[in-house]
Amino acid sequence: MASLRLTLTAGQRRIQLAPHSRSFTSAIESASPYRRAACLTLFALTASLGTVYYFDSRAAIHRYLIAPVIRHALDPESSHKLAVSVLENNLGPRDMLTDDERLKTELWGQTLSNPIGIAAGFDKDGRAIDGLFDLGFGWVEVGSVTPKPQPGNPRPRVFHLPEDSALINRYGFPSQGHASVLSRLRARLPAFHSTSDEDLASLRRGRLLAINLGKNKESPQDSPDDFIAGVRTFASLADVLVVNVSSPNTPGLRALQQRDLLVHLLRGVVKARDEAIELSSRCPKLVLKISPDLDTRGIDDIAYAVDVVKGIDGVIVTNTTVQRPDYLCSGYRSEQGGLSGAPLRPLALDAVRSLRKRLPAEVPIIGCGGISSGVDALAFARVGASCIQLYTVFGYDGAGACRRIKDELTEELARSGTTWRAVVNQAVRENAPSFQESEGLQQLVLQAEELQSLLDELAERMDKDALSPA
Repeated sequence: MASLRLTLTAGQRRIQLAPHSRSFTSAIESASPYRRAACLTLFALTASLGTVYYFDSRAAIHRYLIAPVIRHALDPESSHKLAVSVLENNLGPRDMLTDDERLKTELWGQTLSNPIGIAAGFDKDGRAIDGLFDLGFGWVEVGSVTPKPQPGNPRPRVFHLPEDSALINRYGFPSQGHASVLSRLRARLPAFHSTSDEDLASLRRGRLLAINLGKNKESPQDSPDDFIAGVRTFASLADVLVVNVSSPNTPGLRALQQRDLLVHLLRGVVKARDEAIELSSRCPKLVLKISPDLDTRGIDDIAYAVDVVKGIDGVIVTNTTVQRPDYLCSGYRSEQGGLSGAPLRPLALDAVRSLRKRLPAEVPIIGCGGISSGVDALAFARVGASCIQLYTVFGYDGAGACRRIKDELTEELARSGTTWRAVVNQAVRENAPSFQESEGLQQLVLQAEELQSLLDELAERMDKDALSPA
């Protein structure tokens, strides 16, 4: 550093400080012993806290000091932006521990070191990918990313509900657009990077990078074009592409979960993905993200579309909810937008349980909604979720949330004498329909559709006959 100069005097090495540094040192040396002791104690405490912050993501300092201070000092959106900036600039802590063997899970033939991911919505523009991986997540999902830049909904659009351990947001897909995120993803690649079947877009062994694809607010509501454009843009730079048709904050988006529209959409993105494979050796998985507010018929439509459109590799269950349980007590409980956090958990669990009974075993489910502890995570595994994602708890607990939940989950698994993979496999065996049942159900559905088509044709002919002159 410019303020330090090494000089040798009489064969002895000493450090000569620049004038401003010498004055600071002299001030300490000339101070009273008590003041000098206080300064040195403060310096040692600051250095210790800095070391703990950076090298120990498990430390209580993250959960009980840093996160609450930021949350009370800034409004929710500003604190969100600050957290992204800290991780983007490599100022966040690191999870220095090796994941326990009990946490390993398998997804599409890839062994992940742990099943815990960060959901889309935190890093909307791919700015903090490596900072999030450094916190120990096994799956980092960025976005939603829309084809064209858009500002999203007016502020304020994020509300903390600490009394309910919840959050309401109505961001509305604020996005820098495909071009900006694409350039950022390319900048992550090593100078001599070459894509092969063994490479992961995450650039981390045992970790996956997902891109969540959104739809511009001004795009035609029933058009799949924005999602197809997203697949074509990011296919070579993602391990997973997520088709998000479930945000409650974009008008008309959830209507794409209806059976006919969804089948049309999924066929379009599968075709785009398959065409992209011809230009790159990477074959990203296609995953659908659904709403927790679907009724039984809606869940049936999702299962049907995923089963009929071959090439959909998984489902994320769920996004935020528009429901407001009666027990919410926060003053912000009536704000419009999607509710996440603890009140979402029972809805998400029910949706996972219901969909797992309808999807073939080879189609994994990623559980998301209100997970804030190892016990919560294990509950999702027991109803058949192969992986889970965090969102709201990460905002409340800060950088140590992932490691804390991994540690709690490890303890729960050790107490039961089992592993994450064993719990998931048992749940899938007990709940997923067999191959024969799935094929038989599909045949019944196709036959019913053919019968309905014949009835429609018959009704049309009868109408023409009735209108024709005698």
